[in-house]
Parts: sequence; structure tokens; C-alpha cells
Amino acid sequence: MASPANFEGKRPVIDPDDSAMLLIDHQSGLFQTVGDMPFPELRLRAAALAKMASMCKMPVITTASVPQGPNGPLIPEIHENAPHAKYVARKGEINAWDNPEFVAAVKATGRKTLIIAGTITSVCMAFPSIAAVHEGYRVFAVIDASGTYSKMAEEITLMRVVQAGVVPMDTAAVASELQKTWHRDDAKEWAEVYAKIFPPYQLLMESYTKAQQVAVDHEQLDSQRAA
Repeated sequence: MASPANFEGKRPVIDPDDSAMLLIDHQSGLFQTVGDMPFPELRLRAAALAKMASMCKMPVITTASVPQGPNGPLIPEIHENAPHAKYVARKGEINAWDNPEFVAAVKATGRKTLIIAGTITSVCMAFPSIAAVHEGYRVFAVIDASGTYSKMAEEITLMRVVQAGVVPMDTAAVASELQKTWHRDDAKEWAEVYAKIFPPYQLLMESYTKAQQVAVDHEQLDSQRAA
């Protein structure tokens, strides 16, 4: 077991300057087996994670399990939203952490905090998350950007990874910790990210925009009447 990273004195939150994102086995074939959430929502959240990593200039590492077989290729949105992402081809290993090139790519980032999502949750996310904690990394597992066969499998996996020291999170919470404040130049881009994470947020954006426009129109009308 490697010496654990020294997180003493640090708040147990995600530091984007010390984090790398691992997006594991988000493949078109595996998505068809997901039963704990609608897979279109899972697909949007995985893409949103890639987008927010790009916005934070965070290293991204992707990999796929036998993509030439029934598991299928990675969904294209991952690399479209994170063009800088490094893809690591595995040689059949089920646990990505058993692939030396994958581990070397993680270590090469120099980051000691990992944000991990993977399909299937109970395997592709859980196995490398537990292994990374064992190697001394702080690991945040994004449960609603993973996906597995059933709610029971999700709940059992959640208990297992927590016992191993993994911190479970949801995609919106990851976004909020990375964004930190709305008082930033790219606030509109972050709003668009939330709309991908939970599409009803788009309704809030549209109603706000419409209300702002109505207020402007009324002000212009009042000015014209006064003139």
C-alpha cells in the first residue's frame, strides 16, 4: 500500500487545482444495461462532467472495456466536451486500475484527488475507486454519472465504496464545488452545465430571461410614454 496523501488541515471538498477526472467505460453497449436511472440522463451527466473539467482546466483520463466487443465504443460527447482528455486503451482488464498504463497516466497528472465516474457503477467505478484510495488518493465517486443494473446494485455498491473511504457525490454537487461562485465570467456556461445535469434547470433559465426581457420592455414603454 502506498503512503496516503497528506490531506491534513484541508477541507474535505474538491480542489480543482489538485484534481483529475477519470471517466471510465461510458460505452454505448454498457449504457443499454443500466437500470437504476434513465440512460439518456446518465449520458448527459457524463458529458457534463467532461465539460466542467475542461472549464476548470482539469486533467481528464478516459478508458473503455473491450470497445471492439458488445460493450461498444465510448460515447463521443466525452471527448467532444474534453478535447484534451487522454484515452488509455486497456488489454482486457476489468478493473482499470489493474492496467499499468492507466495508473501511470493518473500518476503523471501529479494530482492527488480523483473524481471518478464509470459504467457499470458496481464494477467500472467501484473497483478503481477502491484501489485508488488504497494507493493514497482522495476519491470522489459520482454516483449519478455512473449507472448500474439495478437500484439494489447501486445501494450495495454505495455501502461498499463508503466503507473503503470513497466519498460519494452527485454531478450537480461536483459542479457546485468546482464553480464556487456565480460571480465569474463564465457563469452562463456553468448554467448551461446545470441544464445538462438536470434539464428542468433550463426552464428556470428561460423564465428568468423572459422576466428580464419583460422588465426591459416595460421600462422602454414607460420612457416612451413619458416623452
